[in-house]
Amino acid sequence: MKLLRLLILFIVFQVSAQQGGMWIPSMLEGKNEKEMQSLGMKMTAADIYSINNSSLKDAVIHFNGGCTSELISSRALLLTNHHCGYGAIQSHSSVDHDYLKDGFWAMTDAEELPNPGMVATLIVRIDDITNKAFEGISDSMEEQEKLAKISQNLEKIQKEVVKESWQDVFVKSIYHGNQYLLYVTEVFKDIRLVGAPPSSVGKFGSDTDNWMWPRHTGDFSLFRIYASKDNKPATYSKDNVPYIPKHFLPISLDGIAEGDFTMVFGFPGRTNEYLPAIAVDQLANKLNPARIEIRDTALKIVDSYMRKDQQIKIQYASKYASIANHWKKWIGESQGIQKSGAVNIKKKLESDFNKLVAEKGLQNQYGTLLPDFNRLYKEIEDVSLANDYWSEVVNRNIELLSATVMIYQLEQTYEKKGTQAFEDAREKLSKRLEGFYKNYNATVDKAVFERLIEIYANNIPRAYLSKSLSNADFKKLADDIYKKSKLTNFEGASSLLSGTPSEFIRKINKDKGYQLGKELTADFYANINPKFVKTSEQIATVQKVYMKALLELFPDERIFPDANSTLRITYGKVSGYQPKDAVYYNPVSYLDGIMEKYIPNDYEFDVPQKLIELNKTKDFGSYGIDGKMPVCFIGTNHTTGGNSGSPAIDAHGNLIGLNFDRVWEGTMSDLYYDPAISRNIMVDVRYVLFIVDKYAGATRLIEEMKLVHPKKKN
Repeated sequence: MKLLRLLILFIVFQVSAQQGGMWIPSMLEGKNEKEMQSLGMKMTAADIYSINNSSLKDAVIHFNGGCTSELISSRALLLTNHHCGYGAIQSHSSVDHDYLKDGFWAMTDAEELPNPGMVATLIVRIDDITNKAFEGISDSMEEQEKLAKISQNLEKIQKEVVKESWQDVFVKSIYHGNQYLLYVTEVFKDIRLVGAPPSSVGKFGSDTDNWMWPRHTGDFSLFRIYASKDNKPATYSKDNVPYIPKHFLPISLDGIAEGDFTMVFGFPGRTNEYLPAIAVDQLANKLNPARIEIRDTALKIVDSYMRKDQQIKIQYASKYASIANHWKKWIGESQGIQKSGAVNIKKKLESDFNKLVAEKGLQNQYGTLLPDFNRLYKEIEDVSLANDYWSEVVNRNIELLSATVMIYQLEQTYEKKGTQAFEDAREKLSKRLEGFYKNYNATVDKAVFERLIEIYANNIPRAYLSKSLSNADFKKLADDIYKKSKLTNFEGASSLLSGTPSEFIRKINKDKGYQLGKELTADFYANINPKFVKTSEQIATVQKVYMKALLELFPDERIFPDANSTLRITYGKVSGYQPKDAVYYNPVSYLDGIMEKYIPNDYEFDVPQKLIELNKTKDFGSYGIDGKMPVCFIGTNHTTGGNSGSPAIDAHGNLIGLNFDRVWEGTMSDLYYDPAISRNIMVDVRYVLFIVDKYAGATRLIEEMKLVHPKKKN
């Protein structure tokens, strides 16, 4: 019995903390509901998810496939992050109307701006179809045979599902293929930009503050869903009207305090909480260090040029931020794994798991799982490193080589699919390269090439090193390529792509830059990718059985499914944390902190003059508290990418904040959630209202919201 308790403790990642996990909203009744209520929630599971009645899930929207958003008015006003709406804001900007710099506020419905191609997806219902998915499956089948049969079953299920004609359907597996859920959705296609603060508010702190606490970013933007006059999803039309939702979130003006219940409702992208110890150790100590070194080197080189040249700074600002994002995350992830002792905890779990398997006489079913993991992860280590080196150096950070990858794929299209497919692909690639070279500088790229290609050649496992890089003079190689290759500018690349397919093939294969890029890419697809994919598939098969074992051994315990971009809730509380000895972070940041970080004309820490004036006069309206303006807060909610824009909801079902990031020390929560240091970062909704009202003067938007005081009722 003692062993069982210990095993359960490790599997559910600190059950006693009653935090962590990303739960399916249709499966909350029972333990989850009781745990949430023990943390202070005043709602029931049916208040969160219901098919027959309006519930919180009717206000939570998958925003354009990658973020989350929420409905905050009866006229379908949609709130999400500034970084989620950034592309739309940018697309509407011009020299005369720079909405990224100045912000945008539609003062009437007529001023709201349409966004072709943008979608907002509402979950109508979630059905468990596991039994139907596994019909005809037997243990004697090979894995590929099982998957083929499941695929046939799913195709039939989706054709026969009961739904309205305007609704869509998709299926996702959870628990690594051990359970299947069907989602009925409504996809809205007329989404209009309503409001966005300037980037000096919406991106305040930018790369420096990314993944960090304390944070002071007003990371929000506002959109609106439009529908046909019969309230159905419709493509853009001037005759469309604001959608009337089944539910929208009231907004609490009472704010938060340490220890308050919080629930984040959204579409988290991907986690891997049930990896074995050897996989987590390999990631933290082998793969992440290699990726970090590559990006660290590239970032330092690019930064040195950005600081000297304003044009280069403009060209590389977005690319720099993109490269820095995961670089910083990987550093925090590896440090968090070490600090939390995640590898040793998983090793202890695996030791106890083996003992329990033996006690229950399940050696035939599950006795080889952990040895199989150890064997396969040892097999995949070198090829995983090779895969990462190619992906990071060739496909991403050396831009000339990333162009060769695209052109190599075009060449392969011609050889494998013929002339028409080639012509279609060439047209698309030409448009893509035009944008690519707009923000390209050959001098910067050459400096990156020279350093990264040396790292690549010296560190990729020897079995995967291409011949041209063996004993190469990297400076001479860089000089030769960047002097002779036509891929250093758009005009040269266009000339190589021109002509008949055979002319294209002849010209491109004479180019010095393409010759190296083609060799590295061909080697990747011939030697690295096949083995990486094959071994990854074998690992996935073992992982599926391992997950089945956990579910079978502990049917009544809190084992949550990994995130997969489907609707989830995670619950916890507002809480500070101690990242290191003698340091404690309070859970709330204030406008005073913005002024402390203020650097005039700095692209990360500039502050709009009006915001400075509002702070000086303490003109916070009803949104401030005790003469201070709250900006952000942190909680123990278990979030990841995809949760950007997710509503932070209080005990009564009211909006209190907007999720947008995690703290650096807790970025390992994708692999192992530790309630001591895992914290999500949220914009306080009072700061959102303050910016909309007092800064922008968009009071018409405030008037359509439902503002409440839930704490005053108690």
